[in-house]
Amino acid sequence: MQCEYFGVCGSCRVYESGYDEQLSEKSSVIAEKFAPYYKGKIDIFASKEERYRYRSEFKIYHDEGTVSYAMSRADKQGSVKIEGCSIVSEPIARVMGPLLDAIREAHLEQKLFGIDFLSTQGGEVVASLLYHRALDEQWQAEAKAIAAKLGIHIIGRSRKQKLILSQDYVTETLHVGDRDYRYVHIENSFTQPNAQVNEKMVEWSLSQLENIGGDLLELYCGAGNFTIPFASKFDRVLATEISKPSIVAAKRNMELNDVTNINFVRLSAEEFTQALDKTRVFKRLEGENFGDYRLKTLFVDPPRSGLGEEPCAFAERFDHLLYISCNPETLLRDLELLSATHTVVSMALFDQFPYTHHLEIGVKLTRKVLA
Repeated sequence: MQCEYFGVCGSCRVYESGYDEQLSEKSSVIAEKFAPYYKGKIDIFASKEERYRYRSEFKIYHDEGTVSYAMSRADKQGSVKIEGCSIVSEPIARVMGPLLDAIREAHLEQKLFGIDFLSTQGGEVVASLLYHRALDEQWQAEAKAIAAKLGIHIIGRSRKQKLILSQDYVTETLHVGDRDYRYVHIENSFTQPNAQVNEKMVEWSLSQLENIGGDLLELYCGAGNFTIPFASKFDRVLATEISKPSIVAAKRNMELNDVTNINFVRLSAEEFTQALDKTRVFKRLEGENFGDYRLKTLFVDPPRSGLGEEPCAFAERFDHLLYISCNPETLLRDLELLSATHTVVSMALFDQFPYTHHLEIGVKLTRKVLA
């Protein structure tokens, strides 16, 4: 990928040697760091070199009576104005320029400080316009006209205000193996940014769950990105998530895909342990009986902070553990704890974030057989 802003824009931090060499170097670093826990073949899943990011956030730069898109500078000395971005998806790239032109023409740029985009592989786009002022009926009328002209959904946001002009979500289709899965992705909620790599991540994860059976427990399930495909491998799935909007989206996604054997519950990982061990009673769980599940497999996709000591101790109860990590350092810390009872039997790298040092890592662990 060629980009005139390499070295100036802070979004892409690695730009020497080309994409293939960068991925090879990242993979070598990971293989060396994780050698104490796994020395086998590591599956590596590359990204497209450009147009791979399906959600993105841009600042708005006001200068000489006009507005431009901007990103934070790599040297952290303010912002750099940009005319386009090579890493955003085709649908976002297609509407970026026309949207800003329409905002200027309608005089909607006053106190506009950011635009966030969410898109799908099918071309759907939600643009969230972020303001430091209250939005009135005139703004709504002008913004509706822009949305209709560009064929997108527009959200207006300011302090204590969210105006949804048509809808605040897109519906993505992920192609996993020989099946398509549909997902509602809600504006301002977490979604995997690299759709094609996400498909590979779900597909690899599914391959690690063959011939296990029983019931699955998933912690940090989000909107069901993994949960829904996983349901085909188990009798039942019990999935927990602390975010209320994510649980609402997950239940909608379950219906979209005609899946009926998932129970989504709104609990943190710590709260679930308390509920399972009956050390704390939750009113919202009235009628639930977690003791009915045959839980021998655990799946986790935690935030960058990883699991930590108590969740790792809980994970030791399971025969099979599948762990997707967005932070190699916290995964290493957790593997030091988990290796007392479990062995890493497979590992994969997913390059969600080209031109950065970041990688998603998948590890499958099984319980050690004691002599």
